[in-house]
Amino acid sequence: MKQNPTLVILAAGMGSRYGGMKQIDGVGSHGEPIIDFSIYDAYQAGFRKVVLIIRKEHEQLFRNALTDKVARNGMEVEFAYQDMNNIPAGFTVPEGREKPWGTTHALLACKGVVNEPFAIINADDFYGRDAYKVVFDYLTNEISDDHYAMVGFQCLNTLTANGTVTRGLCEEKDGNLSHIVEIQKIALKDGHAVYEENGEWKPIDDHALVSMNFWGFTPKIFDELEPVFKNFLEKNLEANPMKCEHVIPTAVGELVSEGKITVKMLSSKDKWFGVTYKEDKPDVVQKIAEKKASGEYPDVLWK
Repeated sequence: MKQNPTLVILAAGMGSRYGGMKQIDGVGSHGEPIIDFSIYDAYQAGFRKVVLIIRKEHEQLFRNALTDKVARNGMEVEFAYQDMNNIPAGFTVPEGREKPWGTTHALLACKGVVNEPFAIINADDFYGRDAYKVVFDYLTNEISDDHYAMVGFQCLNTLTANGTVTRGLCEEKDGNLSHIVEIQKIALKDGHAVYEENGEWKPIDDHALVSMNFWGFTPKIFDELEPVFKNFLEKNLEANPMKCEHVIPTAVGELVSEGKITVKMLSSKDKWFGVTYKEDKPDVVQKIAEKKASGEYPDVLWK
């Protein structure tokens, strides 16, 4: 019997560039955060369960701002907790470290909580409803162990005018992800995508697909990620004890390059937007207002 897929949301970040808890910062006319619209879009696409990866101390904030009303409207809600101290045996958290270990570690917090095919997204990215429909269809009809999926977005459409961003730059072959590399310090300059390398700005193809952490997996991914994360700690913990982190695009890229998994490249007709910096918020607020005014969203999402 097919299992109904779950939506997993990465919501444990510290928001250091944003300057606060952007995961639940209101951008809608009734104070709704982006995550509220994401869950609404997922519900419309067919998802009926959401798992939020958070830090334990933030649970009540999420319940008050979001999850209680969502649960009342038919979406089952569970939490998974990213705990910095939950790392493989033989490793110790460096004294004074506050930075989380990254999204690979966050995803591993779902092991034992998520036991069905699932999509995973960022809490602070607005992906558009079509992306949820596309991935729900894949999770329902196509996915199998070791054969996963990602929704890609054009690089130029994922940039902000207010600073640099990090993106997973993707290469495709025969409809599958063939290579992915995490590129830091990508910026929008003169209407085009560029990135900084050794003090020099270099161009990126505006239409190149990048990962915005919208993936489709089965629970087998947890077993595949555990040795990847352990290997990362072995190589990086001593050299960069306070800030080293491992992210899902890097983990997926390693597994793809080793031939352990395939990842189908899906695409969405919608345009991404998000709040990386505080200065991004007014633009997001305006775009959400326009979508409500056009009837794409009701004035009140959850009755």
